[in-house]
Amino acid sequence: MKFQYIKDKVSAYFTKGNERSVAVKKNIAVSLVLKCISILVSLQVVPLTIGYVNPTKYGIWLTLSSIIAWLSYFDLGFAHGFRNRFAEAKAKGDMKLAKEYVSTTYAVLFLLFSVILLITLVVNNYLDWSRILNIDPVYKDELSLVFGLLACFFCLNIVASVFTTMLTADQKPALASLISTSGQVLAFACVYVLTKTTKGSLSALAVSFSAIPCLFLLIVSIIVYQTKKYKIVAPSLRDVRFSLVRSVVGLGGQFFVVMFSMLFIFQLTNIILSRVQGPEAVTQYNIAYKYFNVLNMAANIILTPFWSAFTDAYIKRDYNWMRGTLEKLEKLWLLCIPILVLMVLSSDLLYKFWIGDSVAVSFSLSFCMAIYVLCQTGGNMYMFLINGTSKIRLTR
Repeated sequence: MKFQYIKDKVSAYFTKGNERSVAVKKNIAVSLVLKCISILVSLQVVPLTIGYVNPTKYGIWLTLSSIIAWLSYFDLGFAHGFRNRFAEAKAKGDMKLAKEYVSTTYAVLFLLFSVILLITLVVNNYLDWSRILNIDPVYKDELSLVFGLLACFFCLNIVASVFTTMLTADQKPALASLISTSGQVLAFACVYVLTKTTKGSLSALAVSFSAIPCLFLLIVSIIVYQTKKYKIVAPSLRDVRFSLVRSVVGLGGQFFVVMFSMLFIFQLTNIILSRVQGPEAVTQYNIAYKYFNVLNMAANIILTPFWSAFTDAYIKRDYNWMRGTLEKLEKLWLLCIPILVLMVLSSDLLYKFWIGDSVAVSFSLSFCMAIYVLCQTGGNMYMFLINGTSKIRLTR
């Protein structure tokens, strides 16, 4: 009797409201389950990877990975611009235009990142990574190879990720999360096998974490584009319209300015730490970040479906829904405060349970990271609203 009552209540919750709200709630629920799996995998990856190499090499790996992540900023905000333009076209029922946006985005990003990859590989031949990162010269040749591998698969993944961006714009972020999480699980399984069969190698680590998820994404996208639902927007050369580039880049360029600013805020941290305090400090920082970022990831699970939902509501002038939704999100954000207090107080215990005594993280670092995450989650609410309505540049 009680079970049936609970079942009815849950069913009513996920079917009550307008179509947009129902889609958001279902996506949040599924994404929450998938993100829990993703978090568990990411938490297990840290001690597994440190055990496979060592804290110093792991710090080097994190630093190189963050440098490679800079390449994503060279899409000039094209992916974010595409996300909004696709959602707008679909909200208006113009599927032909939506297909043209998909095809054009693939074409432009492929051409752009082919050039970027070529330049990156040429420059990489002349870089001494041991001097740049202020580490033992013995790592010089290995780091050059690792950087090259990461660059190749990262650029390929940027192009392939148009598929998951399209799914998110179509208000299917849960499906995009399923694909991402599956790739993450496959990469984890690959690293686990490596720990049992090979000695610690940054090159093998690069292939596992970059090649496996990328190839998986490519295969899945090819399959899904052949289904009845998405064949109508599947990319094709004849639907490439370079005349649409201006529309996407005009909006995407505004996203680029925001993203480029974030590059200095977030990505340079690992470089500064590596040069000033050494690779082990990078490891300490990233362990604290991964721990507290669990809350930020949970918040993003809730917020992600709202980006394209805000786009849909804005195009249809449903301002009451937007206003009411933002008020609910603001109340929900207040729950972050007691959660972060508990996370700080229990941080030492959980660090030891998670990674043992291999790395020590100070209380001051944990406290500062908690404050940072609180501010970030609060700001993200408004960022998703602004991004969804394409009002990146504020004017009078």
